[in-house]
Order: sequence, then C-alpha cells, then structure tokens
Amino acid sequence: MEATNQSVNSARKNKRALIWKQVKANRTLYSMMAPYLVIFFVFTVIPVFVSFLLSFTSYDMLQRPRFVGLDNYLTLFLNDEVFITAIRNTFILALFTGPISYLLAFFFAWLINELPRRLRWVMTLIFYAPSISGNAYLLWSLIFSGDMYGYANAILINLGFINEPIIWLQNTKYILPILIIVQLWLSLGVSFLAFIGGLQNTNKELNEAGAIDGIQNRWQELWYITLPQMKPQLLFGAVMQITTSLGIASVSIALAGLPSVEYAGHTIVTHLIDYGSNKMELGYASSIATILFFIMIGANLLVQKILRRVGS
Repeated sequence: MEATNQSVNSARKNKRALIWKQVKANRTLYSMMAPYLVIFFVFTVIPVFVSFLLSFTSYDMLQRPRFVGLDNYLTLFLNDEVFITAIRNTFILALFTGPISYLLAFFFAWLINELPRRLRWVMTLIFYAPSISGNAYLLWSLIFSGDMYGYANAILINLGFINEPIIWLQNTKYILPILIIVQLWLSLGVSFLAFIGGLQNTNKELNEAGAIDGIQNRWQELWYITLPQMKPQLLFGAVMQITTSLGIASVSIALAGLPSVEYAGHTIVTHLIDYGSNKMELGYASSIATILFFIMIGANLLVQKILRRVGS
C-alpha cells in the first residue's frame, strides 16, 4: 500500500515538474497571454463565481447579503409564474433561432465562398451588415407599427387581407413570431464570418484526393472533406449561436417593451434584467443567471457531442 502511494506521489511530482518545465520553456508566450488571462479572470471568472454565491442570498445592495439557502431557486420554480413563462419563451426562441440561424449562416457562407473573390467580399458585407446595424430595431418598429402607416399594415390593407390596422407589438399572438423573425434577420453575425474563414482555409488538395477515393458529388465532398476540417469553426459558431439564442433580450425590450404585454416576449434574460436592474433584488437575479449559465453549459455539451459525429 505504501509503495503504491509513493509511486502515485512520485508520478504527481514528475507531472508537476514537466508542466513547470514546459511553462519555463514557453514563458514568452505565457507572458504575452498574461494580460488577457488577468482580464478574463477578473471580469469573467470572478463575477461568475460571485454571482453563484449571491444566488443563495437575499441581497439588495443596501444591506449585507443574507444567506437564504435554496429559497431563491424554490421560489423561481414553484412560485414565480413569470419565470416559467420566460423559460418557455426562451426555449421557443432558441429552438427556432438557434438551429435555423446556425444552418443559414453556414449555408450562405458556403454559397458565398463559391463566388469570385471581389463579389464574395461584397456579398459577405451585405449579409453581415444587419448584425451590426445600429438602427435595426427602429426599422422593424416602423415595419410593425400599429397604425395604418406601418409597412406591414399598409401592405396587407392594400392587398385586401385586412380592413383595419393590426397592433402587432401589443398583441400576444404576434409578439413571439415577430421576435423570431427579427432575431433570424440579425443572426448572421460572428458565426457567419467564422464559417467564411473556415471555408477559405480548407485544404483544396483533399478535394482532389477525395475524388480519386470515390467522392461523387458536392454533398459528399462537404460532409466527408470540408466539414471535418472546419470543426473548430463549427464549434465556435455553435457556441456563439447558443449564447445568442438563449440570451435574447435587447430585441424583446426594444420591440415589445419591458415587461411585454402579458409577458408574451419575456425571456430569462429580460427576467434577469427586471430583477437585477429594476427591482435591485440581486440575490434573486443571481439565481436566474446561474440557471441560465447551466442551461447554456448543457446545450454546449450536447452540441459538442453532435458535432463530433460530423464526417463520420
């Protein structure tokens, strides 16, 4: 038994010595990484850890945090009907905007990659522009304005589909579909650029080798040759789309308000903003943030498992 413990301790010491040796050998690289690592640790890791601790307290920034155990979580799932509505809306939005926008981003990137170089950069800018458009919400507010001057109402009235204007953003039947449409329009962002970059850096010689080995069409070439080379970009795009689709808030607040009519556009993040910024119940808000954090972690692990099968 003692011999076993000694061998284990010796293995650990050797492993630590090897790690320290590698750190010393690459100290220049680590020194260059240090500023980012410090900023990441201070502004990301520590806040996440503190938020997790605050989720077990009652805290309003005026008094010291008071430990309440699991009360915040029990209240969220057993007594907070608005939170249950927010979870439902978030999953509906994520189900439609996440996979669809991910596939659209890759599909358009794939099509654009086949264009001549100059035209390719023009089309990339056209498709990417909506995601950085500062007046996007103003545009959609005009389209779905509740009077006869709103573009959607004007077109439908002129075509004879309706006789009077529809108050789109105050009607619970239309709020969620409108948010899905707007989010999809905004979704070709960083993931789209990552896919463009990944497609540009694939090894073209493998396509010729694949043709010799029996690849018969572009779809087989995409699945067996192109996608396996793009797994880092695919994973990065998936993480970004999951984060975006589960973190929808600004679209809902800008178009439907906070709170929206009968909480029809309420999401987990708008619920978090409501309690964290408006009501200043930071302990309760931290419990909402913690739940969202674990939902995102679970979704990312599921997507990683799916992406491992790409090309197999």
